[in-house]
Amino acid sequence: MEVRVQGDVDPGPFLGARDVFETEFDLEKPVHVRIREDPDERTWTAHYEDHHILNVSRRVATSAMARELTIHELSHMYRYEEGHASHRQSTKEALYLALTGPNPDEHLTYHGLQIANHMKDIYADDLTLRVGPSEKLVAFLESSLAESIGQPSHDDGTPAIIAVNAAFALALCERHDLLDTDHPLYDLAAVAAEDAPNVPIGRYKGRFRSLVEKPSPQEYRRELVGTIRSFALDCRVDG
Repeated sequence: MEVRVQGDVDPGPFLGARDVFETEFDLEKPVHVRIREDPDERTWTAHYEDHHILNVSRRVATSAMARELTIHELSHMYRYEEGHASHRQSTKEALYLALTGPNPDEHLTYHGLQIANHMKDIYADDLTLRVGPSEKLVAFLESSLAESIGQPSHDDGTPAIIAVNAAFALALCERHDLLDTDHPLYDLAAVAAEDAPNVPIGRYKGRFRSLVEKPSPQEYRRELVGTIRSFALDCRVDG
């Protein structure tokens, strides 16, 4: 598997991620790693006919999580190459179907995109957790959730999507038996639930956790659209 690091950073974490990933999986197309200066964009991928691009913020590229986040993104690339329904479904189409129209509420659209990303992440991290240790991932989920809870709301829907984020974190960890019953993630999720009483965390956790391994495109579209639509209805009740 070919990984090319472009930029003045230590290539070690990226090459190390490649070595770990190759213990279980391989990519047909080369990966071009590009360092970006925007600290608010951690990592994201783009897929082309003959290669993948892994965009990484400089802050992440020089952090202790660089290798683990790279493994996560390699998992997304693998899911795309194998044609997994979660990574081939048009998010734009799902948002259109779920929010019933071409011009839905801006906040609902943004949060629906986050839900779609969570579902893709579930399938990517099913692979990530097969090749690497879970401790850093769990710590990352915990710190990210704690940070989001501690920040002031930027819009009326922020507590609602934070509750869904908490459901995702719990679902991913429970799906792979990573948590003790007294783990701090449960306390953080309880706080998120209190801030968004009309968003049933347990229901979203169940939907994320129970995603089937190999859904058909139709099954996956139905699940994605249903989850986004459910969130939109919960937000309308909240309003």
